[in-house]
Amino acid sequence: MGAAQTFLLVPAVVAVIILYSIAYSAWRDSRIARVGAILVFFWLLMATVAPYLPLLDPNKPYAPYLLPGAVKNGVTFLFGTDMRGRDMLSRTIWGSQRVIVWGMTATAAAYAVGSVLGLVAGYLGGWRDELISFICNVLLSFPVMVLFILILNYLGQTGFNIIVAVTVSSAPAIMRVVRGLALDARNRDYIVAARTRGENAAWIMFVEILPNVRGPLVVDACLRLGYTTVAITTLTFLGLGLQPPDPDWGLMIKEASSAALVWKLGYMLIIPAVAVSSLILGFNLIADGIREISLKD
Repeated sequence: MGAAQTFLLVPAVVAVIILYSIAYSAWRDSRIARVGAILVFFWLLMATVAPYLPLLDPNKPYAPYLLPGAVKNGVTFLFGTDMRGRDMLSRTIWGSQRVIVWGMTATAAAYAVGSVLGLVAGYLGGWRDELISFICNVLLSFPVMVLFILILNYLGQTGFNIIVAVTVSSAPAIMRVVRGLALDARNRDYIVAARTRGENAAWIMFVEILPNVRGPLVVDACLRLGYTTVAITTLTFLGLGLQPPDPDWGLMIKEASSAALVWKLGYMLIIPAVAVSSLILGFNLIADGIREISLKD
């Protein structure tokens, strides 16, 4: 977004705060979900308010190998600096933007494709079900990381291609979940009533079935967001994901992997590792909390 992000991110900051308030209130019956919401929305907030915080330039070298809390030229480096002298605090906060934006976008794209295929296969059935299931089974036969590597090596290492890779690898599993839910729902009374009213197949699939099976899909989506975050971080660590110089947690872990062999420089590895772990933990706790609330209901 360049310089425009200063203005464009203002509604995003407000939206994050409002969504957190709604989630914290709605999940009052589950302490686990609330803890997960705190972790996830903390990083969402950091990603949106990064341009407004008094942070140092994340790509500018200052002084290499400064330990956390060190002071240099009147500047305090709370998280220290990396081997190139860049501020770790600034890179950690700015790095959350890349992981969250690409992770959520890729998961949303995978759900859009997987949900459509699952509804068509589960509700319409017949040759459509057989064809879609066959293609998805073929894709599921590949190890996920191998599929990622094949796609990114062929298409190139860009954010858009990461979305394509995640969609191709995740949509088949999502399709199977949605297909099973659609098979269970298509003979229920409200679907029979909709067919009796003369509703077309698209209306029944997207207005009648999908909203009524959203519970399991929300839980699966939270878990899949964690899986996608791991995948993107791993790809970047392997040099196949988002490219430097902009900060990214996976890239920070990769760059620090050799320097962290010296124990006092371990902070360069620990800080981004804790960041990505806390985000993944947050998604998993939200999923567990939502499942806990649904069981109580």
